[in-house]
Amino acid sequence: MSPASPEGTPEPPELPAVAPQLRALRRRASLTLEAAAGSAGLSPAHLSRLETGQRQPSLPMLLGLARIYGTTVSELLGETPADRDAVVRSAAMEPTEAGGWTYFQAGSPGRAMQSLRVHVPYGTQGDIVRVHPGEEWLYVLEGRLKLRLGDTSYRLEPGDSAHFDSLTPHRIAAADRSGAELLFVHTLLQSPTAALCLGPASAPIREV
Repeated sequence: MSPASPEGTPEPPELPAVAPQLRALRRRASLTLEAAAGSAGLSPAHLSRLETGQRQPSLPMLLGLARIYGTTVSELLGETPADRDAVVRSAAMEPTEAGGWTYFQAGSPGRAMQSLRVHVPYGTQGDIVRVHPGEEWLYVLEGRLKLRLGDTSYRLEPGDSAHFDSLTPHRIAAADRSGAELLFVHTLLQSPTAALCLGPASAPIREV
């Protein structure tokens, strides 16, 4: 029996044993112990103890390992995923509005990546700088888009696309008053800091 927690301090919830999945998923990703540990910010000895059940990972560790192995925390925990449709019909794409943008779910929920069709009206969220772990890919369907990555500003036309590391500070806005339509794929759901925003930035901008 574990010692009692100090009075008034709740005990942290116990996570299911993950050792049986960790090594198999690492090997499925074709990663050595050293490579996986380095990407996760762990020592090879620590990751080895996780894989042999001598240590239990924290939730941030699970999120990081899920990203590195290209899977979900649910799979790391050995949970059986619910059946998910591979095809999303247009009639099932219910719009969701947030911050002036309109989002249409274009992929199954609970995946390692989230796919969306997005309508970006003119003059919304253009001053919000985002930065978070993961990757983003976007493709302009209609209209023109202003994309700022770090200190460089791009103007994207229909048919243009961008693929970038989300740790690069970025801003997205419609370039024309008619707004813009884009396809958007991201891995934000794997990170607890997905909503992190830095706010307006004043650094010089280089136009490309």
